[in-house]
Amino acid sequence: MKYKELFKEHNESVAERYELMIERIKAFSDGSDTQLLPGDFVDYFSKTADFLLMINDWKLFVSNGGLDNADAETLSDWNERLYADILACGGAYETSYANPEYAGAKLGDEYGKLLSFLYAELRSGIIYAVEYRYTELTILLELYVEVLCLFEDGMPEIKELKDVLYYYVNDYAEMMIDYRVREMLDPELSFAADIIMESDLADIRYLYKFGEYVSDNEIELARFLNGLPQEKIDSMAYTYTHGYEEGFRIAGIDLSKKKTVNIRYFIGQERMVKAAILQFEKMGLKPVIYRAPIARVNRRLTLRPGYAATSPNKQYDYDHRMDEALFFDKAFVERKITIMKNSYESRKQLAKEYAGPAVIEVFGEKPFEPANKKESIRLSDKQQKLSVYSTTECSRIVNEYIPQSEYSFTIIAYPLPEIGNNFPEVFDAIVEVNTLDNEAYKKVHQYLIDELDKAVKVRVIGKGDNCTDMTVMMHDLKNPEKETNFENCTADVNIPVGEVFTSPKLTGTHGVLNVSEVYLNELKYKNLKITFEDGKVKEYTCDNFDTEEENKAYIKENVLYNRETLPIGEFAIGTNTTAYVLANKFNIVYMLPILIAEKMGPHFAVGDTCYSRGEELKLYNPDGKEIVAKDNECSLLRDTDPDNAYFDCHTDITIPYDELASIISVRADGREVMIIKDGRFVLPGCEMLNEPFGTETDECMGRS
Repeated sequence: MKYKELFKEHNESVAERYELMIERIKAFSDGSDTQLLPGDFVDYFSKTADFLLMINDWKLFVSNGGLDNADAETLSDWNERLYADILACGGAYETSYANPEYAGAKLGDEYGKLLSFLYAELRSGIIYAVEYRYTELTILLELYVEVLCLFEDGMPEIKELKDVLYYYVNDYAEMMIDYRVREMLDPELSFAADIIMESDLADIRYLYKFGEYVSDNEIELARFLNGLPQEKIDSMAYTYTHGYEEGFRIAGIDLSKKKTVNIRYFIGQERMVKAAILQFEKMGLKPVIYRAPIARVNRRLTLRPGYAATSPNKQYDYDHRMDEALFFDKAFVERKITIMKNSYESRKQLAKEYAGPAVIEVFGEKPFEPANKKESIRLSDKQQKLSVYSTTECSRIVNEYIPQSEYSFTIIAYPLPEIGNNFPEVFDAIVEVNTLDNEAYKKVHQYLIDELDKAVKVRVIGKGDNCTDMTVMMHDLKNPEKETNFENCTADVNIPVGEVFTSPKLTGTHGVLNVSEVYLNELKYKNLKITFEDGKVKEYTCDNFDTEEENKAYIKENVLYNRETLPIGEFAIGTNTTAYVLANKFNIVYMLPILIAEKMGPHFAVGDTCYSRGEELKLYNPDGKEIVAKDNECSLLRDTDPDNAYFDCHTDITIPYDELASIISVRADGREVMIIKDGRFVLPGCEMLNEPFGTETDECMGRS
């Protein structure tokens, strides 16, 4: 593997340091030094020492070719051992020091938080070992030994322990952040691409080469794809890569100037990804396939941009979602911003050649409802504000070197075997949804847009228990013959087909948005309710937790991303009734990703507009009209008050058809035109959209 040679010199330079640390940990593990520790901490250091020695054995196994030569049983055994104590199933996590609740109970709240963070950070050693990044692995071992020595010298003060962890992050921030930037841009870091292109994908042992936890999802998905004819695999890949290519054509961006495409996917999909890589190569693009971040310094909440396996334990991810609070201060943030700036500057040519992400999402996992634990580390109010500043500044740097007006993207989604015994049937249905007739939808969308362009406002009203009542203000069209507010969205960058969308005026947009159940960024929300005033979030709540304080904090952290408010960045009407009917048929409505769910009813996005940082790019609908509603009162501040122009997030929240009473276009003269009534399209020209429902479907959904 050519990739391995990239680290040879660095690995040789730390070999002696590494061995010294391993010998020190072995000496402790043998029991000779355990009497020096405070009694309550012996078990913690014994178990973590054993874990690190297992990582050393894992490193040796990998470097000696074990991943290429071992049988499936041996590889599976290794995988289970490495991830055993954080797994959601079996209850091991309940008594793991990776669980801050257990660590707090055993070690005390303050020590428990710090040492649980340490163990979570040490777990990244699994990946450092498999990726031959021995420098980072050595640094982890040195950190562990430093903390161990603190306790052997007597019970350290909390501040002393915090300082050790803080300076570990600060001392090595440049290495960790710079590497993250490099792996996002440099095709030479080809660890995943090499596995995909060089392995025998018919032999599912290849799955273990990534070092991620391999569950039944990954194994069964790989087996399923192996059972499909190459023609179908190529067709699926073409839907994905052609959509990517179309995004450049529609936006008028020259793809020939680009050299790399970032492929983000979930492990198990390699057969399709390999076909896509070959198709991208015909466009002149090399793959950049980087892993979801593992070091806390590069992570943001529970988000996992990059390739990954399905999480071994989402509660573990949630428990550690804000661990950076241990080191997140103004000095660190300024240092991080400087490092990012320097990293992009040193790779500005690679950044210029970057074409954008091509994403394959998955769905079908059981919706996750997190438990809040008082022992988990949390950002303070001050740190939350600092987090917003950090995100804004880092995004500004990225956009400086990779302007959004100069790249494109595409997103597509497929189910996981966890969705149920009818997985093959669901998979085939999703393939069909992903390849619906664009031309047919394009014509229907035009009827919707023609009416919506006559509206001064649109009303969206829920029915039954859904208390949605939104008034959405439209932009004024100076030249209706040549301009439009809504984009006619077919399946190019955003697959599957099925929505017309706009960036509405904020002033005058108000009301309540309510959804009984929704799944956003892998987190479930029950009875989500958001109140808007002049297009901005004013109040919010849900029914996930026992207290209103917890419900508000949950939304603020994971929807508002620690901001006090966000604007509405998008209003859209989803038109993919085929997707909605199949979702109800298989009872998977609340398992679907936003990508598909947003096409299954009207939706509102909180955060930036769909045209964020690309507002000056001229875009036209198929009828030749220019899309002019790309700004709102926030994005218009980009030249005078950039800190309040962009928010670096965009979360779609969809009201499903069966919770919808009506969508009404209100014209300047007060005339009201019904677009949707009782969950069905009633605007002339849109009859095709009701065909998937049918009488039988309506009866199944409780309609007369």
